[in-house]
Amino acid sequence: MNRNQVRPQRRHATPSRIERVRRQAVPKPRVIIALLLLLGLVSVMLLDGYLRAEVGNDQRVRSDASASKVPDSVLDGGPFLSFQGGTARTRSVPDKTIVLTFDDGPDPEWTQKVLDILDDNDVPGTFFLVGSMISRYPDVVRRMVDDGNEVGVHTFTHVDLSYQSAARVTREIAQTQLALAGAAGITTTLFRAPYSSTNDAIDNYSWPVYKKLGAMGYTSVFIDTDSEDWQQPGVSKIIKWATPKGGKGASVLFHDAGGNRAQTLEALPQYIKKMKAKGYTFTTVSGAQQQTQGQQAQGQQAQGQRAQAPQGTPATAGDTRQSNPEQAAHRTADTATLWEGRALLGAVAVAEWTVPGLATVLAVVGVAVLGRFAMMLVLARRHYRQRNRRRFSWGPSVTAPVSVIVPAYNEKECIANTLNSLAASTHPIEIVVVDDGSTDGTAEIAESLGLPNVRVIRQPNAGKPAALNHGVRHARYDIVVMMDGDTVFEPDTVQRLVQPFGDPEVGAVAGNAKVGNRSTVIGAWQHIEYVMGFNLDRRMYDLLRCMPTIPGAIGAFRRDAVLGVGGMSEDTLAEDTDITIALHRAGWRVVYAEHARAWTEAPASLGQLWRQRYRWSYGTMQALWKHRKSVTDRGPSGRFGRVGMPLVVLFQIVTPVFAPLIDVFTVYAMIFVDFKASLLAWLAVLLVQLVCAAYAFRLDRERYRYLLMLPLQQIAYRQLMYLVLIHSCVTAATGGRLRWQKLKRTGEVGTPAPGTGVR
Repeated sequence: MNRNQVRPQRRHATPSRIERVRRQAVPKPRVIIALLLLLGLVSVMLLDGYLRAEVGNDQRVRSDASASKVPDSVLDGGPFLSFQGGTARTRSVPDKTIVLTFDDGPDPEWTQKVLDILDDNDVPGTFFLVGSMISRYPDVVRRMVDDGNEVGVHTFTHVDLSYQSAARVTREIAQTQLALAGAAGITTTLFRAPYSSTNDAIDNYSWPVYKKLGAMGYTSVFIDTDSEDWQQPGVSKIIKWATPKGGKGASVLFHDAGGNRAQTLEALPQYIKKMKAKGYTFTTVSGAQQQTQGQQAQGQQAQGQRAQAPQGTPATAGDTRQSNPEQAAHRTADTATLWEGRALLGAVAVAEWTVPGLATVLAVVGVAVLGRFAMMLVLARRHYRQRNRRRFSWGPSVTAPVSVIVPAYNEKECIANTLNSLAASTHPIEIVVVDDGSTDGTAEIAESLGLPNVRVIRQPNAGKPAALNHGVRHARYDIVVMMDGDTVFEPDTVQRLVQPFGDPEVGAVAGNAKVGNRSTVIGAWQHIEYVMGFNLDRRMYDLLRCMPTIPGAIGAFRRDAVLGVGGMSEDTLAEDTDITIALHRAGWRVVYAEHARAWTEAPASLGQLWRQRYRWSYGTMQALWKHRKSVTDRGPSGRFGRVGMPLVVLFQIVTPVFAPLIDVFTVYAMIFVDFKASLLAWLAVLLVQLVCAAYAFRLDRERYRYLLMLPLQQIAYRQLMYLVLIHSCVTAATGGRLRWQKLKRTGEVGTPAPGTGVR
């Protein structure tokens, strides 16, 4: 809202060179970097949402489907279902044998404690793991396998597979296997479907899934005894419900995740001791199947052949652990699967750190943004009341003539309107037009107007800072007003602008820049931005005595103050911010004259707007970095460094850079979490902004009808400003340099009549 004059290319630049510079206005590599950062953020969020079952999950459970296509031998059979030659076959757990199975882990708290209990009691368990949990807690799985326990697949997102396509089923299994490979270097042949713990849960919808998995070599594991610990019925009931009757073997279900498992942890050691006392042994799914096979072989073969049973068979009936730590269901992952699994775990680790971190940043940004709105409203109100008191005065009225400096480069469309508006000034002025090597006859147009008190000074093309310094050196009066060549003043603008110089501590004054070409959508968006910026931000900074920028479109300075800090610097692309901070550091007070209004021509296209704001953002960063030592300075310089600079960095760089997170998280939440709640939250933030904008419009006596564009501004325009700022940050971080660009002007902002604005 403060820099409209732009530095041109060299006077004798060829069209081809100008075209090349124009193409470099938005450097493609940096745009690609910004887009890649956005894509990376979205990808990380989607991955995190997928891990937490927010993206792509379906919690529906089928409970009323027919099982007419499922063989009775399966529905009434044992808990271990496999397929041999396409034929379904079930096996039961041998008598006096317990297979402890645990669902829904791993969990960093509960699973670890379950493993401690199993270790203390020297019994194994079979854990059916959720792939997303494996990805988040691989260390727990690694310990689980190293301790001799067995693991199986419980899908990646704990979804009811009977609803899913064949591709989704395959993906759920494959992703879980990858997670297992990355965590423990193995894959498994065991599977348990969510929401289907017993054989009679198989129906016509899920039966094809089990057949497909059987053909792939999986053993589907069910239970015949359920502790129902998920209901948290009490320790005694968990133990009772987990105890098989009549000395039969059992596949028993417990849970090591998915909720508070304190009762499970209390019941489990008591249950193990109770079953051991009854003569039960504990094994894994593979161990139980091998025992069954061994018993079958015992009736058909000689005793000596039993010793050749598959590895993993308990050596004696009293053993409580399998002799081979690597369970028969486990397979060593091949190299490709191993590295793919590690890559998955790496991506998940990034998401696990990034998303919570971003959520924290989002909360901080949200609080900062809302706090800023509240602070602006309070301080703007105080500023308004302070300046409108009857006794308020800057000091003696300033009536002495002032010099108005107009730097101009190829401003033939605008220069006549600018000078005619100054000629109507109610304050005595001299007008110094510094022509910066124009090639379109700007100087000749200025001279041909024949206006009194107008001097045209020509210089070779050197840029806006040099033109302003040239004008300051040739100014005849102690106060100089600087404006852009595409800006027009109201008749009383200069008079209102210079009155604060009645206070000898004031070294510079910022005026109120307004968008003249607001009839277009882009113009209306900038109009809202300008009104809020000048009537809320600047009032706040004025009260805090840390005004960061005198806008290039309208500002006034003590000539000695400007020369005392070395004039307008060419070190940065934001010479107005640079000079303002320099004056603060030199001990001068910088204030805001809200009634001194200038009408400027804002960029009329998105391309021009991008180039202008890109330069502003990058130039501001340069100026802040240049004056970074003010943070540790003493006196006035330190005051700005410790008050003004943190506010500018926080509100103009940090929060805008991270503010897109609000939009990204909002869209994500609308799609995957809770559309209604997310929409209401977004509307609430919009309402806060609307209140602030309405108050700013009231202070400036602007028409409220432009606020109808505010929602669209938040959806479209604000995103563009975010990208511009991110682009500028990338440029600064990569050490890039930005050239000046001349914006195309139309001259549509005419000379204002007193009190009426623009014609």
